[in-house]
Amino acid sequence: MLRPTLLWMSESDRVRRLLFKLPVTRRAAARFVAGDGHDEALAVAAELNGEGYRVTLDLLGESVAERGEAEAAAAEYADSLELIELSEARATISLKLTQLGLGIDTQFCIENLTRIVRRASELENFVRIDMEDSTYTERTLQVFYHVFEEYRNVGIVIQSYLKRSEADVRRLIRLGAPVRLCKGAYKEPGSVAFQNKADVDANYVRLMKMLLDGGAPTAIATHDERMIAATSDYASANRTPQDAYEFQMLYGVRRQLQRELVNDGLPVRIYLPYGSQWYSYLMRRMAERPANVLFVLRAMRGD
Repeated sequence: MLRPTLLWMSESDRVRRLLFKLPVTRRAAARFVAGDGHDEALAVAAELNGEGYRVTLDLLGESVAERGEAEAAAAEYADSLELIELSEARATISLKLTQLGLGIDTQFCIENLTRIVRRASELENFVRIDMEDSTYTERTLQVFYHVFEEYRNVGIVIQSYLKRSEADVRRLIRLGAPVRLCKGAYKEPGSVAFQNKADVDANYVRLMKMLLDGGAPTAIATHDERMIAATSDYASANRTPQDAYEFQMLYGVRRQLQRELVNDGLPVRIYLPYGSQWYSYLMRRMAERPANVLFVLRAMRGD
């Protein structure tokens, strides 16, 4: 019951307006969000680098309805690449295509994305295209395929709760495309997504094995110790080169586990969200894992 409620809260404009104004809500978000701007995010990124973590900056934002908003978002992503180059931090970037105008016009979105990926290539950096809800899955993949034809410094996300993902992974393996595998955080109908957690987990393991066997750069994005153990065991049994994959976890989520993996010599990348549009992100993190609700409540009390 808690997960559906939190997902509903993440999408409710009325609840958003109410909670967004509360200082305690912003204080709670600080556990999971680096700050509102580039400077704060880069400072945290540099600290994480010093602790042995790889980092991806994730500018929080929502789907835009106007071309000017999409162009502004594209410019901000491009700025983040320039600022990374000038900073002490080592980081890649992640972005959402709805911020670049996917909901307005696909070709317009491709043009915005290509400018960002081209600049990242010039700076020898990398861009990960995030995956959103299932209404955007096909369009997101088509945009990725188009840009990947020219640039190899761009990757995509696949969600194991979607029934279509096995077919998508097979195509991506044939292309040699970098894939980030996650479970998925949106509420989806049974017609497109597995509804049972066991089915989602089983598909995650199946896709992980396909990706590691396929040889393309693979990011295992999970906080589930069973998925981590399954990956480590499979990689060890099949002598998968350690540079062929990495674990990815979210900033502020399961910090002790992140530390243990790094201490064991495993590559761990932290997804570091920043930006003023943190509300929906915070609600989805709480929906994903009940323990996160306790962290947020403690932060609201100032613990």
